[in-house]
This record gives sequence, C-alpha cells and structure tokens, in this order.
Amino acid sequence: MKKSPHVSATPATDWLKAHGIAFTEHPYDYVEHGGTAESSKQLGVDEHAVVKTLVMQDDKAEPLVVLMHGDRTVSLKELARQIPCKKVEPCKPEVAQRHSGYLVGGTSPFGLRKAMPIYVQQSILVLPRICINGGRRGFLVGLDPQVLTQALGARPVDCASPQ
Repeated sequence: MKKSPHVSATPATDWLKAHGIAFTEHPYDYVEHGGTAESSKQLGVDEHAVVKTLVMQDDKAEPLVVLMHGDRTVSLKELARQIPCKKVEPCKPEVAQRHSGYLVGGTSPFGLRKAMPIYVQQSILVLPRICINGGRRGFLVGLDPQVLTQALGARPVDCASPQ
C-alpha cells in the first residue's frame, strides 16, 4: 500500500481515534460507480482485502450493515437465514444515507449516525489487514480486521457469493 497524504477528519476517523485504534489513511480519486475495483486498482491492494460497507434492511424495514469483500456480493437469502429474518434487501441510497449519516460511496461502519446491527463476512476476519471506507468518497482506512468484531461488535456471518 502506498503512503498517502493526511486527509481531514471524518466521523469514522474520529471514532477510530476515540477508541485508540491504529489505522492508515489511503485517499484515492473517487470514480462514480467505480466501487472497490477502482479503489483497489488505484491503491495497489487486492480487491478481496477492500471491504465494502452495505446498508440493508430486514423484513421489518429495520436497518443493518453488512461488511463484504470487494470482489464478492452478499447472498441476501443466506444472510436472512443466518441473522435470522424472513428477508434482507439493500436500502435505497437516500434511506441508507439517512441511517448511516454518510453519502453512498463513502459509507463507513465507524461513526454511524444511528446504532445498527453490523454483520461481517467471516472470511474477512482471517485477512492480515483490510482497507475499508474512512467516511468519505475516495478515502479508505487500513486496519486490522479484528477491529470489526472486537471494537465495533460486528457479528460474523457466511453469506458471500462470487461477484
């Protein structure tokens, strides 16, 4: 990973600092609909280690967050079975923004506006290091994936599907 210039604070970086969590900053040029493929290419990291933060909702329209490998998709049926509920679906962008406090494309699981259950694809936890959104479009933070369960309280699930 390249060493990058300092980026101004976000609710996510404020949360990480407040919890004493070490992280590295990785700004890149945001490309609309570029997703993790674009950020991993620009930063020179494996897309599998770039974690996307997805705001979803259950059958009662209650929001939840799913953390998934950049090169995988969420099996909604499998996620619903594991958490358990009848069904899970992605939130509309404006609803996701209202729940998280972040613009879509800049959603971080840290410093969310509203407390929501967070689920993490369990295979993310065995990676040596991950990059995840730092609370702004075009900005990832690098950290130990154990932070997701130990500090954030994310619950491991196995709901990955190939892209």
